[in-house]
Amino acid sequence: MSEQKFLQSKIPTTVITGFLGSGKTTMIRHLLENAQGKRIALIINEFGELGVDGGLLKGCGLDNCHDDDLIELNNGCICCTVAEEFIPTMTKLLEREDRPDHIVIETSGLALPQPLVAAFNWPEIKTQVTVDGVITVIDAPAVAEGRFADDIDKINAERAQDNSITHESPLEELFEDQIHAADLIVLNKADLIDEDTLDNVRNIISSHSGKVPQMVTSSFGSIGTDLILGLGVGTESDIENRKSHHEMNHAKGVPHNHDEFKSFVVNAPSIHDPKALIERLKTIIEENDILRLKGFVNVVGKPMRLVVQAVGQRIDSYFDRPWQKNEEHKSHLVVIGLHEIDEEKVRKTIEALDV
Repeated sequence: MSEQKFLQSKIPTTVITGFLGSGKTTMIRHLLENAQGKRIALIINEFGELGVDGGLLKGCGLDNCHDDDLIELNNGCICCTVAEEFIPTMTKLLEREDRPDHIVIETSGLALPQPLVAAFNWPEIKTQVTVDGVITVIDAPAVAEGRFADDIDKINAERAQDNSITHESPLEELFEDQIHAADLIVLNKADLIDEDTLDNVRNIISSHSGKVPQMVTSSFGSIGTDLILGLGVGTESDIENRKSHHEMNHAKGVPHNHDEFKSFVVNAPSIHDPKALIERLKTIIEENDILRLKGFVNVVGKPMRLVVQAVGQRIDSYFDRPWQKNEEHKSHLVVIGLHEIDEEKVRKTIEALDV
C-alpha cells in the first residue's frame, strides 16, 4: 500500500494550538458549523480545573456536535500527561463502534504541541490515526503589541553590547515552540489591526521560526474548513525535526514543567451591571499583570449566563445560552498569570466586586 493510501486509511487528527486567548475555541466552533456532515470528535485540554472552553462547546446545538464526542482533559497540560491521560483517551475513542470521521484536539494555551504529536508514533495509535496537521492560532493584535515576542531589533542592539543577554522568556519560548510545530499558522483577529501592522506581525513570526511558515488570516476564528482539515501532512513523521526548547532542555537533564505559570479559579459574586464589571476587570488585570481571564458570570435578573473572555485588557463578553434547569447560577472566573502573581490579592479583589 502506498504511503498516501495508508494515511487515507487512518483517522485524520488536527491539532489546534496557540497561546492563551488566541481564539482556538471560537475557531473550533466555526469548524463544527461548517463540517459538512463530518462527525468530529473533540479533545479539549485546559490549563486549570475549570473547563471553560469545553463548556462553550458542549450543547452547542449543532447536528454534528454531540456531548459524547467531546472529551475534556482538565488535569494539567496535555504535553505533560501524554502517557497518563492522552494515550488512554485516544485508545478509548478508537474502541468506539461509531468512530469519528475526524478528530480535533485543542491544546491548552500553555501546551507544547511537540510531545503530543510525537505520541501519535506510539504503536497502539500509529496504525489507526495520523496527524493531518498542526494549526497554530496567533492573536495578531497581541503579537503586534509585543506581548508574546520581544522587540527583535532592540534585543539585537542590546546583544551587540552585551553577549550575556538572552531574549528567551517563558512566554517567548512557548510562542516560538508553538510556531515551530505548525504546519499552518492562522493570524486571528486580523480585523483589529491594519495591513501594515499585520505585515509586521508576519515578520515577527518569521523571525521566531526556523522555517518559512505558511500563514493565513482570519477574523472571529472564521476560516474555510478546507484550509484546516485535509492537509494530509502526517506531522508525526516529521516531529523529530521540530523540537521545542523544553525538549532540548530535557536532553540536557532539565525537566519540563509549568512552574512559570499559575492558574486558579475564583468564585465571583453575581453582578447587576456587565459594563461596570468589564471596567473593573480591566483595572484588576492591569494591576496584577494577568495574562488571561475567562469564565461564566451570573447577571441578576438575566436568564442567560454571561461569558467573559480577556486577553490582557482586551475583554469580550456575551450571553451564550440560558442557565440549564438544575444548573447553579454561579460566577466562576479562571485567572492565569506568571508564577509571581499574587493569588490571594486577586481572589480578594474579585470576590469583593460589587457592580
